[in-house]
Amino acid sequence: MAGLYDKQAEQYAQLRPKYPKVWFSMLASLTPELKVAWDAGTGTGQAALNVAEHYGQVIATDVSAAQLEHAGRHPKVRYLHTPISTSEDELVTMLGGDNSIDLIVAACAVHWFDLPFFYSVANRVLKKPHGIIAVWTYNYNIRNLDKIMTKVLEVVKPYYDPRAQHALEGYKKLPFPFENVGLGSEGSPMELDMEVHMTLDELLGLYKTGSAIVKAKEQGLDLLSDEISEEMRREWGDSTGSRKLVFLAYMLVGRPKSN
Repeated sequence: MAGLYDKQAEQYAQLRPKYPKVWFSMLASLTPELKVAWDAGTGTGQAALNVAEHYGQVIATDVSAAQLEHAGRHPKVRYLHTPISTSEDELVTMLGGDNSIDLIVAACAVHWFDLPFFYSVANRVLKKPHGIIAVWTYNYNIRNLDKIMTKVLEVVKPYYDPRAQHALEGYKKLPFPFENVGLGSEGSPMELDMEVHMTLDELLGLYKTGSAIVKAKEQGLDLLSDEISEEMRREWGDSTGSRKLVFLAYMLVGRPKSN
């Protein structure tokens, strides 16, 4: 994943939409203690900064040093570079050891992970029995731009990394071996609206940071061609200002399973 986003790190930090604060309040209400959280695959820290409003310390990790260089700073957030070569024991130690984490979040990231490795670490570091893990994503589903988003998906899908298929499917087939807490479970993710105010240029910029479009560009192909961009402008309408977009997001939340 690191290589896909390294070159777009600055644009990623500027253009990726902010997650609703109510999501983080909801997750914080599920953990008896609010001491330490882990944001896995933090990118440029969008989720970590929100988690820090509720927890005493947030450890935010990523395999991409370039992403971390552009991450938003916060006194409660500690960013750690965790290269692919990091072993399970090394990562557990970096996170504070077994049974040390109240909340784990992975925002638009878990589909890039080595899932057996990540879930093994998560089960070790989560506090038993009440630690919480939450993973979520959004994709090309924008409720009020259905027509053109369907066209964009058709164009970019052939260039999608196979690991991103889980995101395209809204995490419906994502393995998630944790106890159901009633907020989205394996095979049945919770669907959430994510309202964002953006200009059309910002939306185009957002999709230009996507892995499929970056991959195609490296091959000399511009998937967001003038034709596609013009179709988006026609569906967008005359306004040059920002408008409310409703992204459809998908979330899974669980606790460690009792032995």
